[in-house]
Amino acid sequence: MTPPQLAPLKDIADALRAAQKIAIAAHVRPDGDAVGSVMGLALSLRAMGKTVYALLEDGVPANLAFLPEAITILTPPYADFDLDVAVALDTASHERLGANTVAVFARAPLLIDVDHHPTNPGYGQLNHIDGAQPAVGQIVYELLCAGDFPITDAVMQHLFTAISTDTGSFQYSSTTARTHEIAAEMMRAGLDTSRLAQLLYQTYPTRRLILMRAMLNEMTYRADGKIVSWNLTQALMSEAHTEPGDTEGLIDTLRMIDTVISAVIFEELPDGKIRVSSRSKDSRLDVSAVCAQFGGGGHRLAAGARMKGPIVQAADTYLKALEHEVRRLA
Repeated sequence: MTPPQLAPLKDIADALRAAQKIAIAAHVRPDGDAVGSVMGLALSLRAMGKTVYALLEDGVPANLAFLPEAITILTPPYADFDLDVAVALDTASHERLGANTVAVFARAPLLIDVDHHPTNPGYGQLNHIDGAQPAVGQIVYELLCAGDFPITDAVMQHLFTAISTDTGSFQYSSTTARTHEIAAEMMRAGLDTSRLAQLLYQTYPTRRLILMRAMLNEMTYRADGKIVSWNLTQALMSEAHTEPGDTEGLIDTLRMIDTVISAVIFEELPDGKIRVSSRSKDSRLDVSAVCAQFGGGGHRLAAGARMKGPIVQAADTYLKALEHEVRRLA
């Protein structure tokens, strides 16, 4: 019998084919995998004549606004509408959808949960949780293939964005041979991946460069240069007039330093909480386990958490726990 965490994609495709009114959503503070997966699936289902509501509690970040029909993504307050099926993508826990989205999803008689975070408990009636997949966008592509659903150019733009961003442009160790095969299939179908790469990685606003300059000036080392971190304050974000998405990928610049095996960014949120983004370059160092000590989680090499402020205190507390794990590797 198939484990409940890995409901066959064919079963999920059948459930979607049988439905007419479908809501699709992903986690708060959406990244490329979240936006791309939601819209990739939504546009395919719309091409089949279905009524599809694409929901994102925090909307589309500015760096992804160029994607096809991103403007159709709904944000709270949501209107009242009936649903046959709700689909949660790339969201490790139900509450990470956001309170307004959770309320909408409660109207659906069937909840489908598709994710690649190993910590996902499987909160849907149909769950496909595959921690071996590098991006939910890759799972969605396989879902569309399993159901013989339409894969238009717009769908491919979104799914390529999802896969590319969550694999570090195909650099992370989670990238599989199948990941490259999917990219090749999209290219053979006519997708202009060069254009997408330019928009994703070579078209940054000045305000992002202001953040990067500050990061390079203010970053600090621990554990003999094996850990590098930076504190991103509300004051700096206000000064730089940042918009959602401006910080995406900044941590990879820290991660590329030759001596570093773990990079961390501590971001001060408007409510005073501190958002922790943690990365590892060494498979022996599980940053999701460190984040779990503070109520967070994620993947072995990429994880996050939220901690109480102030930012200097939260950073010191987290870094002490991380340094303990790093020194155990020696």
